[in-house]
Amino acid sequence: MKHILAIDVGSSSVRLIVYRCAEGALAAHIMLSAPYAFRSDSAGASEIEAAFLQTLIEGLLDALCARSDLPPIDAVCMATFVGNLLGVDAEGRALTPIYTYADTRCAAQVAQLRTALGADGLRESHQRVGCMLHTAYHAPKLLWLSQQGVRPAQWTDFATYLYRAWFGRADVPCSYSVASWSGILDGVRLAWDAEWLARLGLQAEQLPPLADYCAVQRGLAAEYAARWQPLRAVPFFLAVGDGAAANIGSGAAAHGEVALTIGTTAALRVISAEGSPSLPHGIWRYRVDARHHLIGGATSEGGNIFHWVRQNFQLPDSESLEQMLSARAADAHALTFLPMLAGERAPHWNPSALGTLHGVRLSTTALDVLQAALEGVALRLAAIARLLNLPETPIWAGGGALRASRAWSQMVADALAVPLRLVAEDEPTARGAAIMALAALGEAALTDFPPAVEAVITPRPEGVRALRAAAERQAALYQALYGDVNKNSTG
Repeated sequence: MKHILAIDVGSSSVRLIVYRCAEGALAAHIMLSAPYAFRSDSAGASEIEAAFLQTLIEGLLDALCARSDLPPIDAVCMATFVGNLLGVDAEGRALTPIYTYADTRCAAQVAQLRTALGADGLRESHQRVGCMLHTAYHAPKLLWLSQQGVRPAQWTDFATYLYRAWFGRADVPCSYSVASWSGILDGVRLAWDAEWLARLGLQAEQLPPLADYCAVQRGLAAEYAARWQPLRAVPFFLAVGDGAAANIGSGAAAHGEVALTIGTTAALRVISAEGSPSLPHGIWRYRVDARHHLIGGATSEGGNIFHWVRQNFQLPDSESLEQMLSARAADAHALTFLPMLAGERAPHWNPSALGTLHGVRLSTTALDVLQAALEGVALRLAAIARLLNLPETPIWAGGGALRASRAWSQMVADALAVPLRLVAEDEPTARGAAIMALAALGEAALTDFPPAVEAVITPRPEGVRALRAAAERQAALYQALYGDVNKNSTG
C-alpha cells in the first residue's frame, strides 16, 4: 500500500488530498482545502502575492501534519495553475506579485512583438515553443515588465519558488511540464528558447534550471523539517501543469487519448508520444513530461457563459431548466452566438474578438438565449477538435460545469459527433498528479487507473446534423466580423 500527498494549487483554491493506492485501486483518503481569488482590476491585472499563497498552503500542511489519522506518506506531488510568472531577488525572495495567465496588461507588447517577428517569425516560434503569441504567455509579459523597469535577479514560477523555500536551496529546478506553459520553452529540445531569450535580453541563468517532474527533492530545510515531521524524509516530485495532470486523472493518459474539461473555461487535449509533433495554427503543445506532449486548445468560455445567462436573464430553477433544455431539438432557437465574453484564445487567438449574439427577434426567449450560449461553447470546442483531427473514438469528459448539466453534455456530444465518457471524478487534477507520482516511483503506469464513468453520452444523428449547420453559421458570423481567419495566420 502506498500513500501519496497531492498538492493541487488551482486558480481559485488549494486542495491537499492524500491518496491510498492498494490492490490496483486509487482512492482519496484525506482532503483539506482553502479558497482564494486572484486580484484583478479594469486595467487587466490578474495577480496574487506569493507570500499570501505560500502562507495559505503551508497552513493547510500544518493542519494535515497535525492529524492523528495521517498515514505514512510515500511521496508528495504538486499540480499548479500554470502560465504564472514571479520575479525574485538573489536570495529567492519575491520582488513582484505572481502575474497569472489571465493578466492582460501586456496586450500592447503582443502587438509590438507581432510586428517585430512578422508572419514567418510567428509561425517558426509557434512550432518551437508550442504556444501562440498571447497575453497568457511570458514573452509579452517579460517585455512589458522590462519596459516598466522591473528587472529582478531571476524570473521563476510559483511552484519552484515554493520548493526553494521549503528545501532551502536555490538550485531547485522547474519541471518541463510547468515551463512549457511559459511560451518560451523549446518544447522539443527541452531548454529555454534561445531566440526568445535573445529577443527579450535575458540569459538562461535568469530563469530556473530545468528537469523532468520525477527529479526528486529531498531533505526539507530545518524549519520545515521540524514543522512537518511526517514529511521530513519524504521525496517531493516537481510540480506539473494542472492541465497535464487533469488529462492523466481523467483517463486520457495513453497516446491519442482525448480529454475534455468544462469548468469555468474549457479545454480539449490529447497526449502525444511523438518526438516532434507538428502544430496547426491556433493549437498549443505543452509537456506532460520528457516523453509526452499535451496538444490541444483552450477557450476562455465554459461554465462562465452558463453563469452569465443565469445571472442576467429570467430563467426557472435548475431542475426545471434541465428538463426544458433536454426536451428541445438541437439549434431550436435560430440564433448564432459567439460566446467570447471573456475574450478569445483557441482557435483564432484574436485579441479584438468579443461575444456576439445574432438573430434576436421579438419572439426570442431567455431559454433560446441559454441554449444558443451553451451550443455556442460546444461549437467552439468542435472547431478546436477539427484542428486537432481527432479520431472518432469516445472522449473522456469532465469538469464541474459539464457534469452539472446532462443536457449540455448532449449538446457537446452532438457538436463533436463522438460519444462522451462522463468521468465520475471530482478532483481529476490532484488524482492525475498522484498517478504521475506513482509512475515516477515505479509503482504504476500512467494508464493503470482509469476513472469511474458515470454515463456515456452518445451523439444523436439529428443533433449532429443541426449543429453542423449551426457551426457553419457561427464560422460565417466570425468571418463577417473579423475577416478571413485563414489569412490571419500570424496569431
